[in-house]
Amino acid sequence: MSLRSKLPHPVEEIESLVIPMADGVHLAARAFMPADATSRPVPAIIECNPYRKRDGLIHRDTLAYPYLAGHGYACLRIDLRGSGDSGGVIDDEYSERELRDLCDAIEWIAKQPWCSGRVGMTGKSWSGFNALQVAAMRPPSLKAIVPVHAAADRYADDVHYMGGTFLHDNFAWASIMYALQALPPDPAAVGEKWRSMWLQRLDGMEFWLRRWTEHQRRDAYWKRASVCEDYARIRTPILAVGGWEDGYSNTVPMLLEGCRDIPVHGLVGPWGHNFPFNAVPGPQIGYLQYCLRWWDRWLKDEDTGIEREPAYRVWMNDSFRPDPTARERAGRWIAEDRWPSPRVTMKSWHLGNGTLAIEQGSGWRRTIRSESMTGISNPEWCSHGDGSPDMAADQRADDARSLTFDTVPLAEPVTILGAPVVTVILSSDKPVAKLALRLCDVWPDGASSRVTFMLFNLTHRNGHANPMPLVPGEHYTVRIPLNHVAHRFLAGQRIRLAVSTQWWPMMWPAPDDATISLHAGSRLELPVRPDRAEDAQWADLGRPETAPPVASETVREGHVEYSVTRDIGKGTTMVRALKDGGSRYLPTVDILADGELEQIYTIADGDPLSASAEARETQTLSREGWEIEIRTRTTMTASAAAFRIAAELDAFENGMRVHSRDEQYTIPRDFN
Repeated sequence: MSLRSKLPHPVEEIESLVIPMADGVHLAARAFMPADATSRPVPAIIECNPYRKRDGLIHRDTLAYPYLAGHGYACLRIDLRGSGDSGGVIDDEYSERELRDLCDAIEWIAKQPWCSGRVGMTGKSWSGFNALQVAAMRPPSLKAIVPVHAAADRYADDVHYMGGTFLHDNFAWASIMYALQALPPDPAAVGEKWRSMWLQRLDGMEFWLRRWTEHQRRDAYWKRASVCEDYARIRTPILAVGGWEDGYSNTVPMLLEGCRDIPVHGLVGPWGHNFPFNAVPGPQIGYLQYCLRWWDRWLKDEDTGIEREPAYRVWMNDSFRPDPTARERAGRWIAEDRWPSPRVTMKSWHLGNGTLAIEQGSGWRRTIRSESMTGISNPEWCSHGDGSPDMAADQRADDARSLTFDTVPLAEPVTILGAPVVTVILSSDKPVAKLALRLCDVWPDGASSRVTFMLFNLTHRNGHANPMPLVPGEHYTVRIPLNHVAHRFLAGQRIRLAVSTQWWPMMWPAPDDATISLHAGSRLELPVRPDRAEDAQWADLGRPETAPPVASETVREGHVEYSVTRDIGKGTTMVRALKDGGSRYLPTVDILADGELEQIYTIADGDPLSASAEARETQTLSREGWEIEIRTRTTMTASAAAFRIAAELDAFENGMRVHSRDEQYTIPRDFN
């Protein structure tokens, strides 16, 4: 990575900029802009999330936004209502209040003397989501967006549910936000009112998992902020960015396909949930330079040539060895002029008695009731892309607990781009059953690498809005698309489809252990893409450039570790994730920030009702004479009829507890 301290424009930083809302609440922003912006107004680029612009994501923000400001933009990192140094209370993800706030903020920014009147939105994850959602609301001054690792469909492509199954991230993410939303504004930023703002925030909190669990099917709650409900609402040009190791790998092709009559470009790398200038696995790219060409075109009307380039630029992985800490992926950049591409065709491989073959077999039937511990080879739904050991490990042990269907060793490479589709003819002995389907790349020595996957609740076979129980013994034909991917299976490799009825801890188990039978006629369709020489001319995306990092001192190193403990006598499996953020001192704001999270998932053999999840988190902010500590403990279990959820929170100021809460909910299971 190249650090650029000399930029075309000198940059001025405004540490605390206040944006008024109509109801009297103020949003807090950190701004970077050219020093002469007041006399020579520039377009604005904003990112809006609840992750604390002052002491949370300052390390990341300082790499990107001074760089863009130095190229002629006013960049604002805005704390959402009820987070960081902003007033009010945050009431949920992507609430109507949040989106109205951001529309109002855009129009306020557009009227400032340092702004040319044109605004763009960008950001990763939460701020990528709301960039899409705000674009669908059409504030007049919003002219372009760059959402990164976001979702167009809040039900099917977010941390909550996959294929209608309850994800462990639904619990884990709610637990993380429970602690984060309890942190106070900084007295150094907002003055003496910080404590009353904090107490209002604490009094207005709730454990969001309750409402997320109350909506187990795709209903109006999820549809409201899902732009896939009506892509035509978006009229601003979109540069959508994603990664194959990220949880949101479907969004970029969905936007390219859905937003037909506006400029949409897609960029997908091998990355996890991080920005392309520092995400792993690499290669990293000159992401900020690439974005500048997009911003210059749509916010400054400069002809950068980007709109004449291929609409879809993708990293095509070559066969890779399984490695949860992989730093790089072998492969190459490819390009398609549009998506879906007429050059990609679906090719069928038929499932047989342990085989995948071009010819269709007949007369076979295979059954599976997976062990409860199936799935421990990759406990995370989404890799964070920061080098943590959170990508899929060798799949062999889990393959052994699954039904597997293999090709013979490939005589020549098979290259795929898009969403593989599995069509299964099956029967179940229980009314509620779930499947985990994995496409794997198997090496000659037996090592198995996960290429893509999908979890699926079979009661959702006719759609996520109206689940229906299975009739035991009845045959069903179910079509299940896997997540989008670009992958080249090299000659000598085998393609494997693995099917299991459990995927712990990522997928919460059904109330009963179901035995699933697969029948002849089932097939795997792969989106096969022929090679083309023209790809080579789009292979150079530059080397990463950023501004210098913010000054910080590491007081205690952070680390991430995963472990699996098997109690043979009790027949239990425990998956433990320790996510220690360490402790850093930020001299620019005189804050010491510390955070640690432990997650524990336990299940007993043959007893899906034994499944339990627990998270404990501590967050601390301090400077001389001021110390804040937040402690949370959240748990989740289930009976056959209901989910049981509990959340405890204690907030301390200078060692004295100032707030405590204990929430408990019982929520009926809805075919989950």
